[in-house]
Amino acid sequence: MESYIERPPLPALVGVVRTVWIQRTGGVAYVQRHLPTGGVEMHFPIGGAPQLVGPLTGPEIEVIPPHTTVVGVRFQPGTAPPLPTGLDDLVDQRLSLAELWGGSVDRLVEAMAGAGTAERALKALQAHLLLEFRSVGVDPLVREAAKALMPWHPVNIDAVAAHLALSASQLRRRCLHAVGLSPKVLQRTLRFQGFLALAQAGATASGRRGADGMAGLAVDVGYADQAHLSRECLRLTGLTPRRLLGGDLDRCACGHEHSASYRPFLASRGRPPLRA
Repeated sequence: MESYIERPPLPALVGVVRTVWIQRTGGVAYVQRHLPTGGVEMHFPIGGAPQLVGPLTGPEIEVIPPHTTVVGVRFQPGTAPPLPTGLDDLVDQRLSLAELWGGSVDRLVEAMAGAGTAERALKALQAHLLLEFRSVGVDPLVREAAKALMPWHPVNIDAVAAHLALSASQLRRRCLHAVGLSPKVLQRTLRFQGFLALAQAGATASGRRGADGMAGLAVDVGYADQAHLSRECLRLTGLTPRRLLGGDLDRCACGHEHSASYRPFLASRGRPPLRA
């Protein structure tokens, strides 16, 4: 039977890792729909070849073989493990981690395969990431821009640039390199992630403009209306909101529990709006 367990990362990784997970497939192959999150992901099938999934601008469909255990890491926007190139070169790509990291990944793969359980393998992976991020540089202005572009308080990109004492072109260039997406595309991606966070949490719409249900959540997260949400959902996921959520506002159709992944979005909901 297929299972998926998601949890927060180790406390020391919270600033760079959004969530970690363990996924197990049953006796048949599992079709997984990966959605844009604004960050990159690392997938480690136990006993197999690890891969890095670059920043996505649309859905990616993966068929995971039967009886496979995958340990995964999803990074925050603007952070990524050490890589030989900017993330703008990795958009919508799935690459062998061995090609990006070289021989060092072999020792990590061996340690994870010999860990005995997926839970221990996940601990080994996070310990490795703690060592890696001691030497990797993260652009602090891009990190700050990503926080400003979180949903709940719609903000103009020029205002974000001014807040960071950058020109709009400088912000775009740095964002493309460190995130793989332009500030505007990142903002649209994070807005949709905010909607999924509200839906996952079973949130009740605030009632602004007299809207409730899905329409109300769409307005709360910054969409003009439900039609606007539907267009963005189709672009980012390939499905309508109803099909993606399986007709329920508190769980996606895949049946997975994503509260650990969406907790950072809900935590940012009460922050004051950006002031340039």
